[in-house]
Amino acid sequence: MVSALGPLLLRNEDPAVWVAAAIGAGDRAALRAGKARAPGIEVRLLDIDEHLHRLHYDIVSNSVLWFLHHGIFDLVRRPLFDPAFREAWDAYAAVNEVFAAAVCEAAHDGDVVLVQDYQLALVPSMVRRVRPDLQVLHFTHTPFCGPGGIRVLPDDVAAAICGSMGGGPSGFHTPRWAAAYRASVREVLGGGAASHSPFASSLGPDRAALEEVAASPAAAEARRSLDDLVGDRALIVRTDRVEPSKNLVRGFLAYDLLLKERADLRGRVVFVAMVYASRQRLAEYVEYANEVEEAVSTVNERWGTRDWQPIVLDDRDDFARSVAGLQRYDALLVNPLIDGLNLVAKEGPLLNERDGVLCLSRGAGAFDELGDAAREVHPYDLEQTARSLAAALDEPAAERAARARRLRELAGARTPVMWLDDLLGHAGS
Repeated sequence: MVSALGPLLLRNEDPAVWVAAAIGAGDRAALRAGKARAPGIEVRLLDIDEHLHRLHYDIVSNSVLWFLHHGIFDLVRRPLFDPAFREAWDAYAAVNEVFAAAVCEAAHDGDVVLVQDYQLALVPSMVRRVRPDLQVLHFTHTPFCGPGGIRVLPDDVAAAICGSMGGGPSGFHTPRWAAAYRASVREVLGGGAASHSPFASSLGPDRAALEEVAASPAAAEARRSLDDLVGDRALIVRTDRVEPSKNLVRGFLAYDLLLKERADLRGRVVFVAMVYASRQRLAEYVEYANEVEEAVSTVNERWGTRDWQPIVLDDRDDFARSVAGLQRYDALLVNPLIDGLNLVAKEGPLLNERDGVLCLSRGAGAFDELGDAAREVHPYDLEQTARSLAAALDEPAAERAARARRLRELAGARTPVMWLDDLLGHAGS
């Protein structure tokens, strides 16, 4: 959110106020010292009780709503809505109230309020109740579960979320997530309930910011390191958070299958996975990180030789390194189970210098825009994913060049400014 919205708010003529939670000791120390600042933006950090924040963020937001909207619950076992969940839900509502109160205090008459993402789904109704003069919009950056998914939640929880978001304009990255949301609202609130029609507005990459990073000494050094590592071999790249919906393990297993079926590719291709840890306080994420490492070890032990490591797992959180990988790939694998958008799928084609091929999951929101020029990936089908990677590596130069040109056009068609303008335009609707 900071990387997407920050530069846009600086360009806007009207002064912006950013309301956010203080996360970590550094934020809290800056807040208490009166030094929580950002250039050109008035920052209001909220010093939320750490226990309350954990219940709101870790339990409800990331262990329930994230899993729900991404369809990754093992419904035989989870979720369990027990008294511990009720305590967490009360905390979720309380944190949303703190945000709403801060917005109401900071906003001038008639201001536009842009509420971002599923962690703050109750804020719109809370703000409208106190400040009906404000133009409040909610934008969700994840998918939204359909009517079957929303009924997993306790009835009052589903009604609170749908009622809050449905009380005003709500935006999503693609029409399919907007349609799923609309169906959920009808399922929960009834077809006759008054609710706003959602809208779709896809976020585009900040090309200038990407080019600035690509021209940096850090990116140049990362490219040299990649060149030394890969040599004259083909390069498959992925860059992701380590979390279950990103589907890393199946990507590695599909590559394993590719090497099994294509002896001619052994020793001639390197898969560099540039990943970074996510939500390490949640057991599911720690377990998934272990599965990722085990899958990588299995492939490397099975196929590796003294002078060839099939998969290189780079777990440094280093954006310049990721940019270098996006410039250098021959095939970019983006195979999430489901994704609200997946900006990497757009950034890769804009940065790539080798007519690289994008192998893109149809579960990613970006597939709606890029699917005509990408090679489709079925996120659950290892054989199909292996075939997609093989086709990307085998594609003739002329076809690669034509595909890359089309991908660049599609990936650059939307800009962050267009996205923000859409939000501001819909806020008063």
